[in-house]
Amino acid sequence: MMLAKTGISLLAIGFAVTAAWAADQGDYPGKHFSVSPNDLAKPFATPATDNSSQTIPRPAGVVPAAPKGFHVSVYASGLSNPRWMAVAPNGDVFLAEPDANKVTILRGTDKATTIETFADGFHHPHGLAFHNGALYVGDADAVWQVAYKDGALKGGKRTRITKNDFPKGGHSTRDIGFDAKGTLYVAIGSEGNIDEGEPAERAAISTVNADGTLSTFASGLRNPVAIVPYPGTSTMFVTVNERDGLGDNLVPDYLTHIEKGAFYGWPWAYIGHNPDPTFGKKRPDMVAKAVVPDLLFQSHSAPLGLAFYEGAQFPADYKGDAFVSLHGSWNNAHPTGYKVVHVKFANGKPSGGYEDFLTGFAKPGTSPAQVWGRPAGLAFAKDGSLLVADDAGKTVWRVTYTGK
Repeated sequence: MMLAKTGISLLAIGFAVTAAWAADQGDYPGKHFSVSPNDLAKPFATPATDNSSQTIPRPAGVVPAAPKGFHVSVYASGLSNPRWMAVAPNGDVFLAEPDANKVTILRGTDKATTIETFADGFHHPHGLAFHNGALYVGDADAVWQVAYKDGALKGGKRTRITKNDFPKGGHSTRDIGFDAKGTLYVAIGSEGNIDEGEPAERAAISTVNADGTLSTFASGLRNPVAIVPYPGTSTMFVTVNERDGLGDNLVPDYLTHIEKGAFYGWPWAYIGHNPDPTFGKKRPDMVAKAVVPDLLFQSHSAPLGLAFYEGAQFPADYKGDAFVSLHGSWNNAHPTGYKVVHVKFANGKPSGGYEDFLTGFAKPGTSPAQVWGRPAGLAFAKDGSLLVADDAGKTVWRVTYTGK
């Protein structure tokens, strides 16, 4: 449809509104970031600020802004609490809705035309993974296996995989992932912001043994969320939310591969051998062991979802790259995050910082941030489009490449 006097399409107007919103916020698709571990702020260089975001209705005509050639549309809306996703072999999208204690199935290509409860009765489900023809669900208590058949709208028999209940309270996400060898990993965050003496399963990535017990694989990860293998390998990558309370620009959150037995700092150190101002002096031996993560994000960005591009719909230079959702800050006087970023990879590792990919979820120039959306889980659909679970907007967005 065209406006008679101007000759400008309504579609073009909608894009202009979106682009202006994102630009006013300071973020825009293609904006580049590089946070160096050699140039960190000093502890308490700025006060620690409680600056939690406020959720507002999505303004009319506004959708997330994406790079040129990409199109953003609503895949599913009116959901309860969309957080995490996994795509079944037949292309159905499975969605964890923790506050509703259920897993929802979304079916459709351009838009979800079928939305059904696949399985419920979980306790704050989050992690989802398909393996050997079954759906695995990580909730606050355990990892569960749910029998699945292609095309089924209801789950079958439910079997508990992990033996003992996970630690209660604190960070509640329990993401799960399988490597190329079939090893099952579980990510469990700390109970609080920073402390000593928490159970070994906390602030760590564990593997699940045949008897259902857990073995620590990597530790010192304050709040590890997504745990995903690099395509075609058994190298696991994880998004991590670092500690709060040390100032606007400390401590950077990060994306990193994990190695068996590696220690990533929490609570005694951060980003390598930087001692925590409170706990570092207690364990200089652990400070000396701390590993520098692969890629740093702006402090308090809250990285959650992680997905590697393996499809054929996006331009070829995206192949093997990572997409990460930044859920958004609460402990920064200058709100940051509320977007999806693109991380270029080379030789299986992050290369050259990161850049904004999907922006415009927050009202420009507001502090506290007024947001109509907060990206959480990410997944690539069977057709190669990117799906983004937006828990504040109760929506799943679909990003396709059109070249226009």
